[in-house]
Amino acid sequence: MMRDLTVRNRSYRRFQQEVDIKYDTLRELVDLARLSPSAMNAQPLKYVLSCDPERNSLIFQHLAWAGYLADWPGPPEGERPSAYIIILGDTEISTSFGCDHGIAAQSIMLGAVERGLGGCMIGNIRRDELRSALDIPNRYEVLLVLALGKPSEVVVIDNLAPDGSIKYWRDGDGVHHVPKRSLDDVIIG
Repeated sequence: MMRDLTVRNRSYRRFQQEVDIKYDTLRELVDLARLSPSAMNAQPLKYVLSCDPERNSLIFQHLAWAGYLADWPGPPEGERPSAYIIILGDTEISTSFGCDHGIAAQSIMLGAVERGLGGCMIGNIRRDELRSALDIPNRYEVLLVLALGKPSEVVVIDNLAPDGSIKYWRDGDGVHHVPKRSLDDVIIG
């Protein structure tokens, strides 16, 4: 079960934008993050939720998509996420967030997959512009943006090519290929 969720939890970048995600669903996903481990149990993360098309459009313009696909500016209208969860670090609770946001993001993404959704963790964010656009107070550090929706693309896991390239790519049919190192390559002892 967990292996299946993990394999299905890919970085989707094209969605069925017309498929709505309800605010309550976003709250349920954040609840999974809230219940996840936190360093020293400090729980310094806060969240901005968006499932409103106008607000989603505002968020979208401050994100960069798929660095290895240099000629692709991101999903066109109609294939954009239906929702976003922005993960913030509250600097009045902690000034270091360690891996808390990674743990929280993975919990959210696995919960999304379990609900038939998919998403992409985006770290390439124009943070100052996003903060300004959404009036996020300075005490919150923008850590990650999770783009969520009903995937409209196929993402497959491939073995690394003989040249060892880890760069993901799309074939002529638009299938997104993600090379992964073998299990023997990642275990050193």
